[in-house]
Amino acid sequence: MLSKTYFLIIILSLIASSNQAQLMADKKAFTKADSLRGMLNENRDWWDVQHYELSIKPNITNKTIEGNVIISFKGIKLPTTAATLQIDLQQPLIADSILWQNKKIPFTRNGNIVLVSLITDEVFAEREKTKLGLVTATQKIQIFYHGTPKAAIRAPWDGGLVWAKDKLGNPWIATACQGLGASVWWPCKDHQSDEPNNGVLLHYTVPDTLTAVGNGKLIATNNYKPDNLTTYTWQIKNPINSYCVTMNVGKYGNFTDTYDGVENKLNLNYWVLAYNLSKAKEHFTIVPKMLQCFEYWFGKYPFPEDDYKLIETPFVGMEHQSGVAYGNRYLNGYTGNDLSATGYGMAWDYMIVHESGHEWFGNNITTKDIADMWVHESFTCYSETLFTEFLFNKAAGDKYNYGLRRNIENDSPIIGTYNVNKEGSGDMYSKGANMLHTIRHSMNNDEKFRGLLQALNKTFYHQTVTGKQVEYYISQYSNEDYSKVFQQYLYTTQIPSLLLEIDNTNKIFKYKWSNCVDGFNLKIASVINSKQLLFSPTTSWQSKPLDIGDIDFLTKEQLEKSYYIKTAITYTTN
Repeated sequence: MLSKTYFLIIILSLIASSNQAQLMADKKAFTKADSLRGMLNENRDWWDVQHYELSIKPNITNKTIEGNVIISFKGIKLPTTAATLQIDLQQPLIADSILWQNKKIPFTRNGNIVLVSLITDEVFAEREKTKLGLVTATQKIQIFYHGTPKAAIRAPWDGGLVWAKDKLGNPWIATACQGLGASVWWPCKDHQSDEPNNGVLLHYTVPDTLTAVGNGKLIATNNYKPDNLTTYTWQIKNPINSYCVTMNVGKYGNFTDTYDGVENKLNLNYWVLAYNLSKAKEHFTIVPKMLQCFEYWFGKYPFPEDDYKLIETPFVGMEHQSGVAYGNRYLNGYTGNDLSATGYGMAWDYMIVHESGHEWFGNNITTKDIADMWVHESFTCYSETLFTEFLFNKAAGDKYNYGLRRNIENDSPIIGTYNVNKEGSGDMYSKGANMLHTIRHSMNNDEKFRGLLQALNKTFYHQTVTGKQVEYYISQYSNEDYSKVFQQYLYTTQIPSLLLEIDNTNKIFKYKWSNCVDGFNLKIASVINSKQLLFSPTTSWQSKPLDIGDIDFLTKEQLEKSYYIKTAITYTTN
């Protein structure tokens, strides 16, 4: 997804209000509602979603929706109370009725959640077989609901449903709900830790003059002539985080292509406004190049069974799994702007590259808590550097990555607050990408770094993880302890300083870290006159002799372009 903070340099008129909003958010006192939204409590942790089947009919005139969802689930442990399920459904949407075993069952409402008790306390306490059945057999509940979902004011940052019109006046509907949550438009277990093991089936019923596009593959189209309606059925076979499930309705045209991937022939599907077909066919030729780059660095495309799609939307973009939202107006850069101010960002369409990078980091590997959203955004932001390098050369990638530092604010830590659905600073984008670039240079082996990125996607394939798992895995794979490096860049706002004292006469230099966490131990690899200089500073002064001529070639610029650090070099002579 795209952060507010990340694009302040573009939307200059919003700087003051955005900064004020950030300060207010940082001072927010969390409530019980925040915990219900962000925590795996006793009504969420005992059951695991196996599948969703979602049926929705939007009313374009009234901007309302009605529908139902069948949630297939299985108990993963015995519930502690009366087998209560927390179903998230944000107000003002209304739950009408809930069925279990073909019977209506009672439920209660508590703000943005619905509590459903499958078994009464008395029966639960007495019937051991009933309890065991909840963890041995797949159960299904069906929730019928309707209402006026929250309308997005400035999607995707202020999420909800987007009720728009194309330039010909045709209805154009889309969803964007990362952070806010999918429960803003459909009932679900709205927590990133639980993805439906067996995917989702989507039934969207719309006027027959329009097309409804979802994730996955289109498997059925049913027309209802008396009502002039058409139901489009889309099947998602893979696990998917709930905020990535999408509904798009408009006057769409479609064209297709294929891509020969590293393991699979991948179907490419493009759904764009019908009058943009010619423009899209020319502009989207970048997609195979992007996929080639990302498969080289990250491994195979993670969702071949569900195809790869770009879907034109009324907002700039979002990483909807196998149905990437595209609204960059067929421009290179970010709506025609280069976020790095290097010129390289204008060589490719930001929205295609960045949002597609999320198929690996964010969709394939998903964090359990959005406080760890750096795993999504730092790696994906770094995919921009890798694509620039792919198109040009490594020097171009280095320059692009360095240029992104202009967006870093260091206003607050990248890590957010856990268990209350609160992400951290927007620095998770540019600062996170620079942290990864720093680690890459510290590893001093691009093939090993590439192997790390592929191993992450293979080891955590279709899984939800914690940020700590990813941190630990990177240290284990690289055989280097990066724990203090992550602590520095993710949990503090300090930029570490590398202090160097170089004695040209005796060819000795001293080095240490300052303005950093205790134990900061980032290794430095630099090239001087085609020879490598490797050293491991600590927070105490160290020294070593040098047998390299012309030590003056070790420059502040050279070090700071490779590592997100500040450097001070002092030269001495006898």
